[in-house]
Amino acid sequence: MKIILFFLLSFFCSPCFPQQGLWPVLKHYEGKYIEKIAMPVGGIGTGNISIGGNGQWKDVEIMNKPGMGFYGSVTPKQAPCFMLFTENESGEKHAKLLTGPIPPSEFIGSQGSLAPNHGLPRFASASFDAAYPFAIVNLEDNGMPVSAKVKVFNPYIPGDAISSGIPIAVIRYEITNKTNKPLTIAVAGSLDNFIGMDGSVVEFDSFDRSIIPQGTKNNRNIFKQSSGLAGIYMMSDSVDHHSNAWGTIALTTPANNKDYNITYRTQFSPKGWNENITDMWDDFSDDGSFKDLQFDQKVNDPRAALSVKMKLAANETKEIEFFLTWDFPNRMDWNDKVIIGNYYSTLYDNAWDVAEKTLPLLPSLEAKTIDFVNLLVKSDYPSVMKEAALFNSSTLRSQTAFRNKEGYFFGWEGVFASTGSCYGNCTHVWNYEQSTPFLFGNLAMKMREVEYQKALDDSSGLMSFRVSLPFDKKENWKSAAADGQMGTIMKVYREWQLSGDDEFLKNTWPGVKKALSFAWIKGGWDADKDGVMEGCQHNTMDIEYYGPNPEIEFWYLGALRASSKMAEYLKDKEFGKTCSLLFENGSRWTDQHLFNGEFYIQQIRPIENKSSIAPGLLIGMGSKDLKNPDFQIGEGCLVDQLVGQNMAWICGLGYLTDSNHIKKTLQSIWKYNHVNSFGDQFNNMRSYALGDESGLILTSYPDPSKRPAVPLSYAFESWTGLEYTAATGMIYEGMNEDALKIITDTRNRYDGYKRNPFNEEECGNHYARAMAAWSALIAWSRFNYSAVEKEFSITANPGNYFWSDGYSWGNASVNGHKVLISVHHGKLDIKTIHLAGGGTLKLKDAVTLSENNSQEFNVESKK
Repeated sequence: MKIILFFLLSFFCSPCFPQQGLWPVLKHYEGKYIEKIAMPVGGIGTGNISIGGNGQWKDVEIMNKPGMGFYGSVTPKQAPCFMLFTENESGEKHAKLLTGPIPPSEFIGSQGSLAPNHGLPRFASASFDAAYPFAIVNLEDNGMPVSAKVKVFNPYIPGDAISSGIPIAVIRYEITNKTNKPLTIAVAGSLDNFIGMDGSVVEFDSFDRSIIPQGTKNNRNIFKQSSGLAGIYMMSDSVDHHSNAWGTIALTTPANNKDYNITYRTQFSPKGWNENITDMWDDFSDDGSFKDLQFDQKVNDPRAALSVKMKLAANETKEIEFFLTWDFPNRMDWNDKVIIGNYYSTLYDNAWDVAEKTLPLLPSLEAKTIDFVNLLVKSDYPSVMKEAALFNSSTLRSQTAFRNKEGYFFGWEGVFASTGSCYGNCTHVWNYEQSTPFLFGNLAMKMREVEYQKALDDSSGLMSFRVSLPFDKKENWKSAAADGQMGTIMKVYREWQLSGDDEFLKNTWPGVKKALSFAWIKGGWDADKDGVMEGCQHNTMDIEYYGPNPEIEFWYLGALRASSKMAEYLKDKEFGKTCSLLFENGSRWTDQHLFNGEFYIQQIRPIENKSSIAPGLLIGMGSKDLKNPDFQIGEGCLVDQLVGQNMAWICGLGYLTDSNHIKKTLQSIWKYNHVNSFGDQFNNMRSYALGDESGLILTSYPDPSKRPAVPLSYAFESWTGLEYTAATGMIYEGMNEDALKIITDTRNRYDGYKRNPFNEEECGNHYARAMAAWSALIAWSRFNYSAVEKEFSITANPGNYFWSDGYSWGNASVNGHKVLISVHHGKLDIKTIHLAGGGTLKLKDAVTLSENNSQEFNVESKK
């Protein structure tokens, strides 16, 4: 072994994909494939605004609610925009919107196009490069003397939720002079002061702009300058200060750039008939500068603009930088009744303060974000796998996820256009995702705290799978989900292993015991305490299963094994012994009675008497006839039947049943559940795959005669989160080609033309379950880290592998029996290095790799 200085590893950050300056590019979109793109730009828990594939700003969601389709104005005609002005030495002028063409699908409308800013001249063509959180829109126009790039990002640093939770969009317009003569150029940003609006409902008469937009009231804009910044500060004295849509907005630019000539407008003409847009365009297109004017007539949502003008030499390229920041402190509870606050708002006084505090930190924040994304992009994972994992992690920075003022972490299942979808940190949905624990371990720990301190009934052990806000156990939904509750136990084990936090384990262990023991109560899931769940089991299919089935049983087996490990560590011998015995019996029984030679099936067991079911287990969303229950799996092949096994692999818990049966089941899922063309597939429910698209169906029946007359609720749907789950299992079993086909099928559906590549839907947009995509990276690299044992595991296959444990991250370079581990963030304690499929090295003394350090280890295989 030898210590190698970190600077010798600089090749890990060198380009291997097309680059735009220092920014990595993972995926390029052009032509029709930019039409549906909307990449969220914002921090964890801050809300966001999205950048479209053609450079259009859209989906303004910074006011504590989803706002898909909301443009921060009463009409799309007045959406946020950035404009370009050019003038050569001969006085020839050009002015255009810094966006590409409007997609033809947005041409139509009962009163003309509803596309944002549809009446403003724009560039002739656009393409989009992305490696989330970096987006670059490339704009070209043969009639313009310049080309332009829109470069946008928000700091995103695994292990640092604070730096990844800043309410800012960093916006740079890179302008290149295509001529051999100097030019004067200007870039200006403009938007309405929409404080008081949240995108929910807007009263609008297209012929009479005097109608007051919902919520706005006497809003005002001022031009402000402070140390290093100049720009527009938006506020409202009259909007209710308790409204979720009350706050502040700032559009700023660096004030100390000697090349910048800054001008502004704090309001435009109030005469109506969109005269404010005419005023804006006329003023800017004349000379690229604004002359601030005041009007006696006031509007409730005054528009403002900020321009930066500069010289551009022949064939020169320069950037003009803006910051859009915001602070909307009044996040409401699930029901929009009580203010629970925003954690980010406790760190800033207002939107201007956000910009002031972030500007000095921005170079280091950007460098760290580039380092993270570059490491992942350069890693030897298949490109489509990196795309699925990285792009889906944007859900953490959508309105799906948020933090209250105390810093707890919460999530809807997803979001609809202007409301959340399915409240409460739903345990059975969030079970699937792996982005949070492996990127932001502290946030995952916060979710476990919510589950075990706020959602668990201390007397019964029932865990509400939807927690109330504000916290009040009396208000929690008095219902338990079998898969959700067992999954939280495995997640406690995962968080403990990744963090090495023994205090967390000790504090949570009493709740874990209660949550597991709840399965054994009279009328419960495993009332006879034999390691097999036979009872009424509510689950992520939104119905109850009656009788043993693989989906719930594998979660149960995983919870039993994880609990036995935790009990052993805490020297809780009696409980550990109970868990071990139940696991062994349940595992054996599952193989003997549920495996049919190809996959695991359900034994449907009717309930004779409804009163025999323990309270909190029967929610009633499924069958009404318990003696002949509908919506069951029966002898179908369920696509995610091994999700609990996936979690066991990720946690380092090994096989939960016969390994041969596991592999055969995954082969059967590929054989029976893969659909080549959904245009030939019947589906009575929601369609997430259509036409000639391919993917996995939730439930298949190889023998149609054995299909229940009323099959599983969502039997014929296709969910990306379950597809990633199945693919991950296949990777663990060496079925790499099949797994990659599944992931490719999924991402082909989100190609930018048919659907947004940054928004995989299920029951809502930005659906949490789709973050299961991260688990494919873990499986491919065989990464596992136990901070408890200080054991680092990685594949023996040669290559470079980005790794992250939620607290630290870096690269592992494998070459034969040598592995070079570098730490780019945090620190890593190592006592044992294991190469999956290779050897194991146990060090005499543990070593600590701190940030910007690395070490090479020689891991010889034992003969």
